[in-house]
Amino acid sequence: LCSMAAKDGTTTCHRYCTAYVVSNEKPVTLAMTYVRNDEDEADAVERVLARVENYPFEIDLLLADSGFYNERVIRRARDIAATVVHVPKKGERMKDKLDTHKSYMTTYRMYKDSERELRFPLAVAVSYQNGDRGKHGEVVRGYVACGVTDRSAKQVERLYRKRSGIETTYRLLRQARGITTTRDPVVRFAIMLVAALLENLWLVLRWAVVARPQRGGRDLPEEFTFKTFCGWIRHELEEELRRRWKIKANGVGVPASQASAAG
Repeated sequence: LCSMAAKDGTTTCHRYCTAYVVSNEKPVTLAMTYVRNDEDEADAVERVLARVENYPFEIDLLLADSGFYNERVIRRARDIAATVVHVPKKGERMKDKLDTHKSYMTTYRMYKDSERELRFPLAVAVSYQNGDRGKHGEVVRGYVACGVTDRSAKQVERLYRKRSGIETTYRLLRQARGITTTRDPVVRFAIMLVAALLENLWLVLRWAVVARPQRGGRDLPEEFTFKTFCGWIRHELEEELRRRWKIKANGVGVPASQASAAG
């Protein structure tokens, strides 16, 4: 169990670090690992990135939210590919950088004048909320922009938005996640893995099997939702359980046919 900010009446949780590939705007889970309460988050990221590097394809761009704004993570990620990480508004120097009304590119020094000092390109993007989610006004966001300095700050922000599909993936994943009261981390991790695998399978079936080819792209039937797919899986599992309960046993849980063959 890891400590967390109070949410929904709890201050502890099980945490996982996941890596997705976003190809043609379709996010697929590539790797997942647990995050122990006695380890640095960067260790979990290291395990995930090590697995991703073993896949037989090139990585064009690594995108990560502000939870991965970490010196070790940034150093590791930029060695693999161009990297964009959302920057949290913490620290006086960073707040000064984000105190602007105009988008710009600059350089930031993390842990300035120390042995751990890390310099990286910082993209500061200014946008406007025109009633989005009932909000209005100016919004200033910062991004680590390693390997993409040939782009403007607004272009870096557009690159980062490519990971928006990942948030949708997390919401869908919850629909397939089993409910349990156990604190056994192995069981809970297995439940998360099964949910991710089901979502990957649904995504492949949806685009490669169910979708109907048509001019200009594929026609996706709206009725083949992830919820529907999970319902089919659940129905088949329940039917299988019913069939197993109907098998005649010899009194000790062994099917009578197998007991006769063994005898």
